[in-house]
Amino acid sequence: MAAITSAVIAIAAVVLGWITIEIACKPCLDKGREAIDNSLNPDYDPDNDVVSSSASAPLISHTEDPIPKVATDLSHSNAIKAV
Repeated sequence: MAAITSAVIAIAAVVLGWITIEIACKPCLDKGREAIDNSLNPDYDPDNDVVSSSASAPLISHTEDPIPKVATDLSHSNAIKAV
């Protein structure tokens, strides 16, 4: 009976370890599996891949003004007063 219990515990540990690795490395494993699927597919043509970004697009999009606006109204009590 002890041998069966040990075997069940060992199998459960292997299954939990496998699940842990699958969850932890999911993005990397998905990319690898996709690459393997593409390499085994005879109809796959890498020249037909759609690139999501254009080569002429800027790397950083400036949606905001990079220079923050400075308050010009010095009448507030929070403004620094000259001595």
